[in-house]
Amino acid sequence: MVEQRPRIGIIGTGAIGSFYGLMLARAGFEVHFLLRTEYAHVKRNGLRLYSEIYGELALPQVNAWNDVAQMPKCDWILVCAKTTSNQVLAPIVRQAAAPGSKVMLLQNGFAVEEQLRPLLDPAVHLLGGLCFIWVHRSAPGVSAHQAQGRINPGYHSGPATAEQGFAIAQQAAELFSLAGLESKAVADLQEARWQKLVWNVPYNGLSVLLDSDTKQLMTDPSTHALVMELMQEVVAAAAACGYKLPEKMVHGMLKFTESMPAYWPSMYHDFRAHRPMELQAIYQAPIDAAQAVGCVMPKTHMLLQLLNHVSAK
Repeated sequence: MVEQRPRIGIIGTGAIGSFYGLMLARAGFEVHFLLRTEYAHVKRNGLRLYSEIYGELALPQVNAWNDVAQMPKCDWILVCAKTTSNQVLAPIVRQAAAPGSKVMLLQNGFAVEEQLRPLLDPAVHLLGGLCFIWVHRSAPGVSAHQAQGRINPGYHSGPATAEQGFAIAQQAAELFSLAGLESKAVADLQEARWQKLVWNVPYNGLSVLLDSDTKQLMTDPSTHALVMELMQEVVAAAAACGYKLPEKMVHGMLKFTESMPAYWPSMYHDFRAHRPMELQAIYQAPIDAAQAVGCVMPKTHMLLQLLNHVSAK
C-alpha cells in the first residue's frame, strides 16, 4: 500500500513529466516540478494537456521550481529527462531525495539504471518505469497526448530484498492507478526493458532517417518488412541474454502500431529540435549486451551507424 500522502518530485518537465505529473497532481498528490527553460512560463500559466482520451486538462497552479536547493525533499522522484543528461542529473536527484526515497527513471533504453545507480545514495530505492504512451510537447507548458498512458514500474536496486522490491514497485503502480492510469508492477525490469526495445529500436531510428511517422513506416511494404526484421533481431538478442520474450510479441506490436494514428517517436522530435538523440541507451547499450554473450545485431548496428552520421552533421 502507498504510504500516506507521499510527496512526489518531477525532474524533467517535458512531455512525459508534464503528463504524469499533471495526472498525479489532479488526483490529489502533492507534486513538485523542477524546470529549466520553461520555468517562468509554467509558473505564470501552469500546465495544459490536450488529450484525445481525457480531453483538455489544466493544472493552473503548479509547484514549479528552477532551483533544486529550494525544492522540498520528495518521497518519490520521477526522473523524466532524457538519458543523455543522466550524469548531470545525478546530483540534482541526490538533493531532491528525502531519506529512503524511491527514485524511478521514466526513460527509454537499456541499462539506464546501471548508469545512475553508482551516483546515488545506497539507501535510495532505484526503479525503472516503462511508459507506453504517445505524447509530445506542442508548446511551452503544453503537451499533446494521442494515445495510451500505461506505465509499468519495476524495482532495480537498493536496500530491499527481491520481495520487498516488488512490493515497492507495486506501490508505484498504485500511485498511477490512483491517478486513473493503467499500471502494473513488473517482476523483472531487465526483461521489461528488452520488451520495450522491440518497439523503440525500429520506430525511433527509422523515423529520423526516413523522415516518416509510424503510419508511413507501416504502410510501405519495404519499411514494414524492415521494422519486422529489426524487431525480430531485438527478440533474438534478448533471448541470447537470457530473456525469452513471448513468441507473438512482434506480430502483436506490428498490428497494434498499424491500428494507431500516425505518431512521431520521441527521437524524431529530439532530432528536429537539434537535441542529442538517445543513441547510447536505445542502440549501443543493447548491442553491447548482446555482443557480450556472442550475439550480433547487424541491422540494429547499421541503424546506429547511420544515426551517428546524421547526429554528427
